[in-house]
Amino acid sequence: MDMFQTGQVIERREVLHGELWLTSPVTVVHDDGDRLAVQLDPGSTFTFPSHSFGVHPWARHSQWGGSIVLQLHRAGDLYSVWKFFTPEGSFRHWYINFEAPLSRGPGHIDTNDYGLDLVIDADGQRHWKDVTDLHHQRTEGRISAQTVLDVLADAAHVEAALDRGEHWWSSWADWSPTTDDAAFPG
Repeated sequence: MDMFQTGQVIERREVLHGELWLTSPVTVVHDDGDRLAVQLDPGSTFTFPSHSFGVHPWARHSQWGGSIVLQLHRAGDLYSVWKFFTPEGSFRHWYINFEAPLSRGPGHIDTNDYGLDLVIDADGQRHWKDVTDLHHQRTEGRISAQTVLDVLADAAHVEAALDRGEHWWSSWADWSPTTDDAAFPG
């Protein structure tokens, strides 16, 4: 497997039922083959290819909004961890985005958003977001009943780990897009 280079711009793609549904550029911050960190910047354009399933839910947006987002992916996980910043680079919150395990290709990464999210505020408070989206996607035929069960099991695992104070992304706690060396904090 080829790794991406720090500073390389690649495409983050959402793939539904084997077809591209959404693409956007992200910049590689770190890649060790198991863990990939990419940055999504305000104004990054969205492309919505024609899809047999229909229109992507975000299709009314032509670009990413005002937040800088560090997206942390770990091989095999049914989620990625997003660290949100203001446009000026101040930390806002963590965000666990439940999605298909990341796959890699030449100049791109593929996943599919399952809708369920866990927001972790700066003070550590947690709250679930878009809880009904997971089941809505199942009834629409976007995901299977087994995927729902897998995501709910993974969500319970993530929440239990957080209750124990465990999170594999802790080495990124002090990372900021405004630091002089915005590379891997390791």
